[in-house]
Amino acid sequence: MRHKINVLGMSIMLLALVSSCVDDSRLEFDVPKPESIQQGEYLNDYDALKTYVDRSSHPDFKLGAGVTVSEYNKQGLVYRVMNSNFDELTAGNAMKYNSVVQEDGTMDFAQVVQFVSAAREADTEIYGHTLVWHAQQNKEYLENIIADQELDVDPNAKLEVEDKTTDFSGMTEFPFYVMGYKPDIVDGVLVSNNPGEWYQYFVVDGISTVPGREYKVTAMIKSSKEGSFNVQMGNWGATSEKPISVTTEWTEQFVTFNAITTESSFVVFQPGDFDGEIQIQWVSVSHSEAPAVKVPRYIYENDFSDGEPIGGWGNGSTREVINEELVMTNPSAVNFWEAQAAIDFSEPLVEGETYFLNLKIKGSTDGQVRPGFQDPSDYSSGGDFSPVSFTTEWKEVTVQTTVTSDAASRFLFSYGDFAGTIYIDDLKLYYEESMNKIPLTDEEKADTLTYALSNWIAGMMEATDGYVTAWDVVNEPISGVDNDGDGFYDLQSAENGDPENNFYWQDYLGDNFVRVAVGLAREHGPENLKLFVNDYNLESDWDDNMKLKSLIHWIEQWESDGVTVIDGIGTQMHVSYHLNPETQASKEEHIVKMLELLAATGKLVKITELDMGLVDESGEAVSTGDVTNEQHKAMARFYNFIIGKYFEIIPASQQYGIAHWSPSDSPESSSWRGDEPIGLWTLNFDYRKHTYAGFADGLAGEDFVDSE
Repeated sequence: MRHKINVLGMSIMLLALVSSCVDDSRLEFDVPKPESIQQGEYLNDYDALKTYVDRSSHPDFKLGAGVTVSEYNKQGLVYRVMNSNFDELTAGNAMKYNSVVQEDGTMDFAQVVQFVSAAREADTEIYGHTLVWHAQQNKEYLENIIADQELDVDPNAKLEVEDKTTDFSGMTEFPFYVMGYKPDIVDGVLVSNNPGEWYQYFVVDGISTVPGREYKVTAMIKSSKEGSFNVQMGNWGATSEKPISVTTEWTEQFVTFNAITTESSFVVFQPGDFDGEIQIQWVSVSHSEAPAVKVPRYIYENDFSDGEPIGGWGNGSTREVINEELVMTNPSAVNFWEAQAAIDFSEPLVEGETYFLNLKIKGSTDGQVRPGFQDPSDYSSGGDFSPVSFTTEWKEVTVQTTVTSDAASRFLFSYGDFAGTIYIDDLKLYYEESMNKIPLTDEEKADTLTYALSNWIAGMMEATDGYVTAWDVVNEPISGVDNDGDGFYDLQSAENGDPENNFYWQDYLGDNFVRVAVGLAREHGPENLKLFVNDYNLESDWDDNMKLKSLIHWIEQWESDGVTVIDGIGTQMHVSYHLNPETQASKEEHIVKMLELLAATGKLVKITELDMGLVDESGEAVSTGDVTNEQHKAMARFYNFIIGKYFEIIPASQQYGIAHWSPSDSPESSSWRGDEPIGLWTLNFDYRKHTYAGFADGLAGEDFVDSE
């Protein structure tokens, strides 16, 4: 099913697209055609890609492509190629969090608004990518809003902390770099006169500063006349400027700066046209902080709501949880160490540190329990708390001890000398840290991030103005590890991921963070919104599609609340054709398995980011310039296979569509599969490739058979 090309004059292997209409004149003699051109001439007969989709058999199918939004918005070549060949576009980066959200939390949707306007005018749909992901987040902003918060205290109770001071009393020479004018040091006093309008000099240098913090510059200063001059603080290219007053008497004068943006700063005096003599004894830089308080740092907390008791042993004693309370029994009175309950820590406690025990306790009769720390290697004491007495009524108790061993890694309750039952609730072990900030609780962090996520999603939905009705609501949530041993891969997290570069929403919002994202998208988005969970390696042959099986498992869990609805699954499919026949056969087998598993979910299925490289028999990627004509055809047949199997296995009612992620080859400098032959066109859309034909034939439901 081929048609003469009707858009853009795209001659394949003959003339560059951008110059195909420059010269229509014929030469007066024949020139033999190079073999490479002859091999690609049949591609001239192909029409635009989207014309090959049988809309009657696949009424809801959308042919999509990834696009660099900045290029599309220029409405030049990329704009024309995309609109001519594809139904729907996916922004490569422009609709991701860190492309919009600034370091102060403000959001810039200008590029998104322009993209939507241009696509709407061209009647080309947009697929949203992505609302929630752990990568490409504004990590600095997100971590800042959940950072420890300075204590809210009376401003008059704040402490002034000195950052750096220059005291000239012990100096005989000016100590700083000279910027054209060198003040004198006379009897331990800096003295400057008026040599000209632009003179200035350092008074403090090498100050460690925190961007955003307010700083105070104070000077013991006098002058031969009253007036004022400028003080500068910051660093080169990023200074702030304020005037400071002087009198004819020695006084402490100060100015404050609240717009410091640098981590290392200096202070410069700029008398300028102030023509009086200035004398300075010292200059100091300081900031104010809330007074330090003791903040608990918990090493163990248990309210026993999970039903799990702590361990223990001895004298037929028992430990169980009843009504969310720890119940410890001892049938008879023996030596106190002969019945014990224990908590083991993964690391030893800090020798010399004071630890606190807080709990609620009562007994079947009056009695006492002996808490303490122990070195489990030789059962020696690591520091004992005072015995905790109890009655038959609940009471709250706090006791403390200092750890006396560098190997103490066990906490014990010893209660062998008490015959009866002991009830314990809200058990806490902690040490105290002196600080002027207090960490947010887990609940406060979750609330703060949910608010930030809501703002982001609401802003994006407003910017897209109801035009984008399908989204990757969550991107790449599944890791490739099963640390908890439940038979399914865990969610991505800082524990199994890259916390230095990524921000894992799920670490703060919990395993059901997808429910939060779906709920916010439906709250702020259009009524006809379709939401997908998108991931890569769902066609994996090395683990028999375990990542997809795990994703399906997690979707079932997220939807088990009866409220959350995930409409579809996106499979990225960044694949390669393998020249090793056995490897290639395995890849194809697991693509089929993937599609069968996806079809069985009953959900919409979208191949979201399809592209293809080439891998040689030794497992190395083949560069674009090294691909042979026959290898290009093999890649075309693989595209044809993938698209054909999609139409064969996925029911028409579940066929959302297929998007090619990188329609033109990747340049060598690209961070995405650089110098790989991943396109349907050559670099810059100069020529169609054999893969174009394999792709088009797959869309038409035909096998790829080149017609050289």
